[in-house]
Amino acid sequence: MKIISIETFTNEYVGFLCVRTDDGDEGWGQTSTYNADISAQVVHRQVAPHILGWEGDDIGDLNRVVLEREHKFPGTYLYRALSGLDTALWDIKAKRAGKSVCQLLGGNPASIPVYASSMRRDISPEAEAERLLSLKENYGYTAFKFRIGRECGHDQDQWPGRTEAIVKQVRETLGDSVALLVDANSAYTPAKAIEVGHMLQDYGICHFEEPCPYWKPGWTRQVRDALDIDISGGEQDNDMRVWKHMIDNQVVNILQPDVCYMGGVTRTLEVAELAQQAKLPVTLHSANLSLVTLFSAHIMGAIPNAGKYLEFSIEGLDYYPWQANIFSPDFEIAKGQLTMDHQPGWGIELNPEWLSQAQYQVSYTGSRF
Repeated sequence: MKIISIETFTNEYVGFLCVRTDDGDEGWGQTSTYNADISAQVVHRQVAPHILGWEGDDIGDLNRVVLEREHKFPGTYLYRALSGLDTALWDIKAKRAGKSVCQLLGGNPASIPVYASSMRRDISPEAEAERLLSLKENYGYTAFKFRIGRECGHDQDQWPGRTEAIVKQVRETLGDSVALLVDANSAYTPAKAIEVGHMLQDYGICHFEEPCPYWKPGWTRQVRDALDIDISGGEQDNDMRVWKHMIDNQVVNILQPDVCYMGGVTRTLEVAELAQQAKLPVTLHSANLSLVTLFSAHIMGAIPNAGKYLEFSIEGLDYYPWQANIFSPDFEIAKGQLTMDHQPGWGIELNPEWLSQAQYQVSYTGSRF
C-alpha cells in the first residue's frame, strides 16, 4: 500500500486532504481550520516530499519520519498540516478493515454525550441564557459551556461585570439540573482566577477551562491547587515535552488536546495514553463543526479515559459561514448526544461542489506539485 499522491482542497478557513495508494485506496483527512491555505502549502513543502512512495500501513512511523525530517520546524503549522495526512491514513486503515475509525480503536458506542459549546463573548448574559435554554428544550442538552473573562485578557472582562452576570443568569435560567462549564481563554492571573473560581463554585460550575495563559503552566497549577473545581487545559499544545510536564505535574484535572492542532489521531492517542497512566480524563477540544468534531467523537468513543462530554459547537452559519455544506451526513444531536453511525472510515462524503470551488494542489510520486 504505497502512497502515490496527496491532494489538498482548501480555502482560507478549512482544508481537506486526500491520500491515494497504489492499491486503489482513497482516504480523506483534514488539516486544522483557519489559515488552512497556509497549512496546505506546508503539506506540499514539508510533509508530502518525505512520505510519497512509502508504505502507508504504519501511520506512527510516517508521523515520525515527517517530524524528524522537519525537526528544525517544530511550530504549529507543521502539526496542522500533518493532521491532514494522519487523519486521511486512518480513514484508509479503517476502510480496509471494514470498520469505523472508532471501531478500529476498540469502541462501538451508538452515541457520544456532548456539551453545547458557545464561542461568543459579544453576546449579553440574557441572550446567551435564552439560546442555551432553547437548545436544552429542543435537543435535550444537559451540559453547556460559555465564555467568561476576555481572551488573553490580563484580568479584564469583556465588559465590566459580564462574567458575574452571565454565570448568574445562565444558572438561574437553566436551573440546577444541568452541568455548566466555562472557558476563560487565558484571561487571568492566578489571584484573579482563584477569585473568579470561588464565585464559579458558588454557582455550581463544574469545569473551569484555561483560567491562565496556557504558556504559564505554573500559574494554572496554582489555580488547580486552590479550587474545588475541575481545571482543564491543553488545547493549544502539540509538543510532547509540554504534555509530559503537564501530566507529570498534574497541572490540570482534565486534558484537552485538539486532534488537528496535535497533528492527528496518532499523537492524540499518545497523549490519551499518558493521561490514562496518570488517571486523568481527556475531553478533546473541538470548537467548530468541521471534521475535527467527527475525529474527536471517534477517539472519545474508544479511549478508556474519555471525559464526560465531547465539545460540540452551537455556532451556526451566521457565526461560521464557512461550515456550510462541506460534508455529509451532517451531525445529529438527540437527547444531548451525538449519534454515531459507524460507517467504514470516517463515514462521511465531502461535498463535490465545495471541492470543485476549493484551491487545489497535488503532490505525487516523483514530483512535489
